[in-house]
Amino acid sequence: MTGPLLYARSRALPVTLAALAGTAVFALWAAHRMEMYLDPDRRVPIVALAPLLAAAMIGASLRTPSDELDRTAVRPWWPLRLGQLAGLTALAAALMSPAVLGHPDVFGPPALIRNTLGCTGVTAAAAVLLGARLSWLPAFGYVSAVYLGSSGVRGRAATVWAWPMQPGAQPGAWAAALGAFVVGGALYVVLGARPEGPRG
Repeated sequence: MTGPLLYARSRALPVTLAALAGTAVFALWAAHRMEMYLDPDRRVPIVALAPLLAAAMIGASLRTPSDELDRTAVRPWWPLRLGQLAGLTALAAALMSPAVLGHPDVFGPPALIRNTLGCTGVTAAAAVLLGARLSWLPAFGYVSAVYLGSSGVRGRAATVWAWPMQPGAQPGAWAAALGAFVVGGALYVVLGARPEGPRG
């Protein structure tokens, strides 16, 4: 096996790809069951929670199974990390977007793509700080809190801190989500996931 194939196998990328495909199928099924064509606001659970599930799966794949070997490798790891993170994020957004087609100005594909970027960025940063096993936790806590506590909140500041719940192309929401993705992605690409002990 060549280097990229070994890298993909060690990060369980085939399992991650299958899980992302399953998330996309679930999002399509849920969107159909909720009859979102009747009311675009019914898309909010899909737009907020499907990217969160995808980011959790991406975060689990950021685990480094052999940190000692990684640190002593001759070739730099950052290109593989960058390819993994960017590729999985783009794939997740592309697979889930058909669940919310139509009404792009409300809760359509732009909002889903934005939330996928933001949640993945938070998860990548958490993988560096907490390790890949717990990388889903900060994004889950934040998105859940915003989902439960931001209804009826308006204003320019809300578009930034409540970015997972914003419709369409809100500039503040996009700035916050892109900022999270760039910062979290850069931390992961440069530092890698925090080493973790064996499962006990």
